[in-house]
Amino acid sequence: MLSSIIGSEITLSVFAICTAVSLALGIGTALVSMFKNRCSQSFAVALAVLPAIVQIVIILVNGNIGAGLAVAGTFALVRFRSAQGTAREIVGLFLSMSIGLVCGMGYIYVAMLYFAIMAAFVLLLTLVRFGERSSSSRILRITIPETLDYDGLFDDLFDKYTSYHELVRVKTTNMGTLYELSYLINLKSDSGTKAFMDDLRCRNGNLNIPCCREETHESL
Repeated sequence: MLSSIIGSEITLSVFAICTAVSLALGIGTALVSMFKNRCSQSFAVALAVLPAIVQIVIILVNGNIGAGLAVAGTFALVRFRSAQGTAREIVGLFLSMSIGLVCGMGYIYVAMLYFAIMAAFVLLLTLVRFGERSSSSRILRITIPETLDYDGLFDDLFDKYTSYHELVRVKTTNMGTLYELSYLINLKSDSGTKAFMDDLRCRNGNLNIPCCREETHESL
């Protein structure tokens, strides 16, 4: 049952079966990736068709080591032509590519079993909110003039409005005339966010202060 359906020659029926399975599992991968997660339509379509694309390439280079190495190098270059994505999007791409590789070698039952296991595992981790931070967790960026000493500048406000705060990055902006301080914070209460922002504005001279949830801006 778990053996390859591809023999010494590739027939039309074998090609059709492999392609159909690749497309079906690609759509399934896209649906799993979209489950309780925001992604663009173009990314969802890419996940759906990627297994079939990889599968046809693997079928054509089956048994040719030189062609296989050339294809592997081509796939390795794709990352340099792609926009930076989230970790979950990268996992989705690898899952789609691995399904295409397995289907391209003719192991369609292995591909279906592999997809079922991985999809169930991803959905389970999503449902139990594995690794998710508290809903009160925020990323706070405070811009201050270069003349201000940021060490301890907002400690009293953090003690008043947050249960946890950590300075994770400092960088200069506006030709070095401003500092941008990036904090990870846990608010004591969402209802006090406006008062917290107002106090920060009074302290930093009413400069820019964005505050967002971590899932809306994963990269600091």
